[in-house]
Amino acid sequence: MVSLSDIEFDRITGYLKTNYGINLTKKRTLIESRMASTLAEKGFTNFTDYFNAVLQDPSKKEMSLLISKLTTNHTYFLREVEHFNYFTSTILPEFERTNRNHEIRIWSAGCSSGEEPYTLAMVIQDYFGTKKQQWNTKILASDISLKVLDKAKSGIYSAESIQNVPEKWKSKYFTAVDANTVEVKPFIKDEVVYRQINLMDNFTFKNSFDIILCRNVMIYFDTPTKQQLISKFYNNTRPGGYLFIGHAETINRESSQYKYLMPAIYQK
Repeated sequence: MVSLSDIEFDRITGYLKTNYGINLTKKRTLIESRMASTLAEKGFTNFTDYFNAVLQDPSKKEMSLLISKLTTNHTYFLREVEHFNYFTSTILPEFERTNRNHEIRIWSAGCSSGEEPYTLAMVIQDYFGTKKQQWNTKILASDISLKVLDKAKSGIYSAESIQNVPEKWKSKYFTAVDANTVEVKPFIKDEVVYRQINLMDNFTFKNSFDIILCRNVMIYFDTPTKQQLISKFYNNTRPGGYLFIGHAETINRESSQYKYLMPAIYQK
């Protein structure tokens, strides 16, 4: 396995933190182990030449692959189910009562391989039923990694990843590809729009969101980076809108304008 020199380690971690907010300054062994196969496959004998090639790739696909390798993409349908229960029992009934234009704007920020936005689309379809066609509930789903976005767009998953899904959903929203693989049905895929977005950019949207989900993404960020990101989310949330974060994450209530509602759920 190729070892990282101090200079190489500082260069790679510094670049990732500055440009993507990803803090791996205590993850030297992780970088060496997770990138070993990539360096071997591409014929590099040191991290300097490899990282130079990454930076020189105009398509940025190599950078996307690097980030994907170094960040955990483990997720599954109905992960942290309490969020979806609250969404169904509280938020959707509220929107149904008060939202006269029948539009709900949702952003799944750091959507990884798509399980979260597709779960949202299924929850919304289940809630509204035959009335769903009266509502515009297109979901924006974004990630920095092109690799996971390609997987998300395909809508193809292992049968194991839907083990927590209700039985009626398995037939209603998925098609079996083979004994070990399923595919999200087209009418659910059509509810999600995928985009590559770097959360470190100064993003601004023409219309604010009713709900922003950024779950289990900020675990890679240091406190100042996290606070800056939450401030940007706040500025893109409509009054009364919601922010969902991961249960392993926290927001400093003194530094954030969001109001705490319950673990990992906040409101503007």
